[in-house]
Amino acid sequence: MPTDAPLDSLTLKRAGPVRRALVAILYWTGLDRFFVRRHPAHCPAFTSALVALAAKLAKADGVAVKVEQEAFEAFLEVTPDELADVRRLFDLAKEDAAGFETYAEKIARQLKGQPDLERSVLECLLYIACSDGVLHPAEDAFLHTVAGTFAIGETEWRQMRAGFVHEPDSPYTVLGLPPGVSAAEVRKRYLKLIAENHPDRLMAAQAPAAVVKAATVKLQHINAAYDAIEAEWSRKRKAP
Repeated sequence: MPTDAPLDSLTLKRAGPVRRALVAILYWTGLDRFFVRRHPAHCPAFTSALVALAAKLAKADGVAVKVEQEAFEAFLEVTPDELADVRRLFDLAKEDAAGFETYAEKIARQLKGQPDLERSVLECLLYIACSDGVLHPAEDAFLHTVAGTFAIGETEWRQMRAGFVHEPDSPYTVLGLPPGVSAAEVRKRYLKLIAENHPDRLMAAQAPAAVVKAATVKLQHINAAYDAIEAEWSRKRKAP
């Protein structure tokens, strides 16, 4: 029996009972390659790589704290039966942060041609890294490397990072704009980002729950950034 079989149930248990039985039969007989077209992000190999990458991120600052693991488990949305398998893999991978590049490369290959999903995976990792209230420099470097592996450019990386690490100009950085632009430009950019990053797009693409949740968090950051800029404008209008 394949060692990744328990993780494959993360996909099967979201299907109906008849479809679940059919997919299971095709998978175990090897006939799935003829009849079942799997979304790359639903494959056991993707789940395994994501669990390992998240675990190594949690260890990047020298200590894997419980809150980071809990944040990841909440994103992954596993059942109690599956949780033991995920925790076992997480505990094995978090022993050492070394080798994380291999898992990032695996995910990049599995999601090749799907940049939206790659960005959402990185945002999920950013959320986990910041779940303890601070982004450690080692975690920052870890995630910067993952961004490069996903072919995410420096400007876009800073924009994504700003959604989780709040710095003086971060509301504008989240929207990918320089401070001081006009209200019309901010509004136009805001509406464009909302349309591009709405979780419904990922759900339509059959993205896994963790990726959809990451997109939901990103959307919250975009809305918060826009609200912060509007509040800043309101304060300036009221100033004597």
